[in-house]
Amino acid sequence: MNFIFTAIQIVVALGILNVWLLRYAKETKWRGGTAKNMKEEFLVYGLPVWSMVVIGIAKVSCAVGLIVGIWVPVVTKPAAAVLAVLMLGAVSMHVKVKDPAQRALPAIAMFLMSALVALTS
Repeated sequence: MNFIFTAIQIVVALGILNVWLLRYAKETKWRGGTAKNMKEEFLVYGLPVWSMVVIGIAKVSCAVGLIVGIWVPVVTKPAAAVLAVLMLGAVSMHVKVKDPAQRALPAIAMFLMSALVALTS
């Protein structure tokens, strides 16, 4: 069972790092509204640019925390819990701009997996 939770930690961490480091400036079908990159997405949500920086740092830090948590387990629960809250915020932003449910699926999946890791760590 431990292997499954470790695998989930890795999936969540790599997913967040992919979005915030590799796909940050790229168009994807998951972006909110008509946004073509992360900055546009935050503007679609009505959020200031500074919040994108703060949230990005928090998400990347939590993703790194999940990876570190494989070897230093005490880090896992707080990283996963903070990430779950942030992903719940992401889901709420998709709802706010009335995105089709499909666009929110990655955020929902990341929320559920982060919450699961937080609750079982």
